[in-house]
Amino acid sequence: MGPNGKRAWTTEVSDVEAADVYVRGYSLGNLIGRLSFASATYLLIRGVLPSPGQAAVMEAVLCSVLDYSLKKPGTVAARFCVSGNPSMVAGLAVATLAAGEYTLAPDAAGRFIAESYVQFRRPGEPIDACAEAAIDHVRASRQRIAGFGHPNFRFTDPRAQTLKAIAVKEGVWSDVCDWYEAVHRAFTARVGKPDLVINEVGMLAAILTAMGFTPAEMTGLAVLSSMPGVIAHVSEELRSEVRIRALPDEIVDYPRTRRDLDGDLAAAGWEA
Repeated sequence: MGPNGKRAWTTEVSDVEAADVYVRGYSLGNLIGRLSFASATYLLIRGVLPSPGQAAVMEAVLCSVLDYSLKKPGTVAARFCVSGNPSMVAGLAVATLAAGEYTLAPDAAGRFIAESYVQFRRPGEPIDACAEAAIDHVRASRQRIAGFGHPNFRFTDPRAQTLKAIAVKEGVWSDVCDWYEAVHRAFTARVGKPDLVINEVGMLAAILTAMGFTPAEMTGLAVLSSMPGVIAHVSEELRSEVRIRALPDEIVDYPRTRRDLDGDLAAAGWEA
């Protein structure tokens, strides 16, 4: 008990009895085999069962990242890690820690979408005019809009468009998603970059905003989607039995500066 007589923690996620485990009030034994992993994930995070359409979109979300070969910093970091510490758990932890502002995490896009929608989307006014007002504000305040651009894709990110098509088909696409696309149109027109795409992270953020997930939950789901790929890479690295990977000298620039320790110590006031 806490100092005020209340229990230290309260959780509605799950509880354990002598003969069963209950997840959001449902017997885990009953959920196994009846809910897909994606549906169970939705239940755990949102606290309610998904509709069939929401479940289909969650299936797509959890397949949206999967892997990006050795072009994803977290994957490379994980493989370097396990070449020194041959542990699956260590590799998964390192890959997770690499997710953030510049890769994988949709939380920044999720916050921008929700906040700009409340601030600039005016019911009854043309959505593109509202988006242009939002872009004026973004550029005046020198903000960065997360979820725009990709090093490889131009004009269209096929992963993002597949996610959109599924969300539209399943009735999950909403005005907040239209809003993000309108902001994208206004931004690309204003900066003269029509080839700048909405990437998969941005589309994830828009769809998950429409589904009611918080920005932090969005990043959790993106990391979860990446885990099968990380597991595969860590497993491949462990099987290789390469120990202590290092960068080859030919791809590293070493200035090769050599200094006189005795002279520098004397110059700094140290006695010989």
